[in-house]
Amino acid sequence: MKAISFIVVSFFISMSACAQEQTLISGPIESGGYGGPAVRFSTIDNHFAVMVGGYGGWLINHTFLLGGGGYGLVNSISAPQAATLYYSAGQDFRFNFGYGGLFLEYIGAPDNLFHFSISTLIGAGGVGYGYWNNYSNSLWGISSPTSAFFVLEPGAGVELNITPFFRLNAGGSYRLVRGSDLVGITDSELSDLSIYLTFKFGKF
Repeated sequence: MKAISFIVVSFFISMSACAQEQTLISGPIESGGYGGPAVRFSTIDNHFAVMVGGYGGWLINHTFLLGGGGYGLVNSISAPQAATLYYSAGQDFRFNFGYGGLFLEYIGAPDNLFHFSISTLIGAGGVGYGYWNNYSNSLWGISSPTSAFFVLEPGAGVELNITPFFRLNAGGSYRLVRGSDLVGITDSELSDLSIYLTFKFGKF
């Protein structure tokens, strides 16, 4: 019995001595950072949509970004007829739409001239309708309550190293919207594929 106990104790001691903790990031951490403007081409309610914004944050070991970002609709998209009739018949309503949140990005082989990136945005946004002012060609006030929603947008792209402090990233993503309850629009009509172009500036 003593011999068996000795063998068992010796086994666990040897396993503990040989085992090494595995972590996502190990060794010295090299810090950098970048950010910049971005444009996304997509659809809202089956209409062409241009969204402008950007993202940035802390770059860890040249490969992993922890930061934040956001986008807002910049072109004019007419509100659905159902919403126009519900709020005020005869008024010219247009979409207000934007979202933002935590932005995570992984950069593969960052020293190569061309390399890939994988990203995810997790956050929230809002959608509503506004009066369209024909004189200023802009939205004039908010005509409806703004509906909040959850958004998840994974994406993947190809990146080009232009200078040591400037990179160009292009790719595609999918914007998944959940939880909106605005009259005349559904989550699926706010969700769609996007093509994006990002200009990155910083210490890579």
